Amino acid sequence: MAKAGLPDMQITIRTLVKQSKAAVKERFTSDLFLALNPPFPPVKLKRFDGCKKGDKVALELNFMLFKQDWVSDITDDGESDQEWYFVDRGIKLPFFLETWEHRHIVREVNGEASIIDDIQFSTGFGLTDLLMYPALYLQFLYRKPIYRKYFNKKKQL
Repeated sequence: MAKAGLPDMQITIRTLVKQSKAAVKERFTSDLFLALNPPFPPVKLKRFDGCKKGDKVALELNFMLFKQDWVSDITDDGESDQEWYFVDRGIKLPFFLETWEHRHIVREVNGEASIIDDIQFSTGFGLTDLLMYPALYLQFLYRKPIYRKYFNKKKQL
């Protein structure tokens, strides 16, 4: 996915929740997506088709002085007894990203699910990749307590 021989940067964060894979899959909706967004930049969800191949997700990032669109295609999805996953690939990205691929993986072990955010990205320049890594890592680390709270409470009827 990287351009001009640059390796992609990779971020992998795992979060264990007290739900089955099926329960997590059922609640992987636009509501969860909105709950996962960090305080900055504020995000407006413009489109959320779902988590199946062929679906689209479109957002608007508000950096206060300017706004940036982010559009991703769901390029793959699959499921087995122990795992469910889908992959979003950025097709229209903010100016600071050249490539983006995010594998959302949910693995069940002993009745509990591990949610894995596996991200590969590139800014197109090695130095800016290194500078972006901590900010993006923290953005996804921010999700861990939200996942736990979201999935460890009872579903509202």
